[in-house]
Formats: sequence, structure tokens, C-alpha cells
Amino acid sequence: MKVLLINGSPKAKGCTYTALSEVAKELEKENIETEIFHVGNKPIRGCIGCGGCANTDGKCVFDDDTVNTGLEKAKTADGFIFGSPVHYAAASGLITSFLDRFFYAGDGFQYKPGAAVVSCRRGGSTSAFEQLNKYFTIANMPVVSSQYWNMVHGNTPNEVRQDLEGMQTMRTLGRNMAWLLKCIEAGKKAGISIPEGEARVSTNFIR
Repeated sequence: MKVLLINGSPKAKGCTYTALSEVAKELEKENIETEIFHVGNKPIRGCIGCGGCANTDGKCVFDDDTVNTGLEKAKTADGFIFGSPVHYAAASGLITSFLDRFFYAGDGFQYKPGAAVVSCRRGGSTSAFEQLNKYFTIANMPVVSSQYWNMVHGNTPNEVRQDLEGMQTMRTLGRNMAWLLKCIEAGKKAGISIPEGEARVSTNFIR
């Protein structure tokens, strides 16, 4: 089993990475393979809703940033954790543009556990956390929680490591993710299949 942890900070080894690394350590203790993927610090295009990805085998038509690389890595993942710094009480512009296209173009996220992690100096963490969780709840993904909201505080990686409650929350998140993945695997072996979906209905409110 493998969990893909996506670092949505422009800093490759900053506060968000520090939090994700703490989660990854616990997953690895539970024999879960991990990979931390950095979205980079170059511009990432926003989704333009062109629908072209429907004809490109699960890839975005824009291929000049890291979204398609992330989608390729997602194919072998059994669970996902998306991390972001807090910018103006919201997730970073990088991870927002990344995830809009990642979820719109990608396929195969259904019934794979997901979790969000946010890192802030002081405030705005809960609104950013709520924003990221919406990607899971529109994609039939079980949301993995912890003993507190998945957030850390600090202005540097060293300060984040001093947030003892935040780091403990990350470790608990890692163990909870591992537990759920193992429960899903055990369910598959016991013959429990995923829920059968209905034909999609779309309701437009203005006729």
C-alpha cells in the first residue's frame, strides 16, 4: 500500500514539508509506502473547464507544469494527503490550481482515503483546512481525521517541530490513515465491494 503526500507549498523543505514528513514517518512504521511530491514553485495554470481531459486518458491538456506528473504518481496510490501553507486564510494558490485540475482531469480517487494538512504562522488555518477537505467530499473519498484539526503552527520548520500538539496530531493522522487503509484491504479480502454507484444526475437550477 502507498500514500502519496502532496506538498502544496512553494518551499520544498519548509513548514508544510515538516508536517507531512511527520505523517509519513508514522505511515512507514505501519509498513505503508510513502512519497512526498512537491508541486514546485513555478506557476501552475488554473483549470479553464475546457473538458479536454475527457479525451486525454486522465491527463490535463496543459502539460507545462507538475499536474500531469502528479496524476501519473496518483495511479499507484491507495491514499492521499494534501498539504498547504495558509495564505490569506486560504490554501496556497499553487495547491488550489493544482487540485482543481488534478481532480477534474484525474480518475480513480473514489473510495481512496484522503486527508488535508495545513501549516500557518498564526491564523487562518481552519478556513484553509475546510477548503481542502471539499475536494474529498465531492469525489467519494473517505476523509481521514485526527485527534484535532490537521494543522501545525510555526514560521520556520524548527518552530513547527516545537508545536508539540500539532506534531502529535500529524502522527495520529498517520496512524489513522494506516488503520483505514488496512481496514479497506481487509474488506476487499473478505469480499466486500465498493458501493454500487447510480447513473449521474445533474440538476441545473435555472432553466
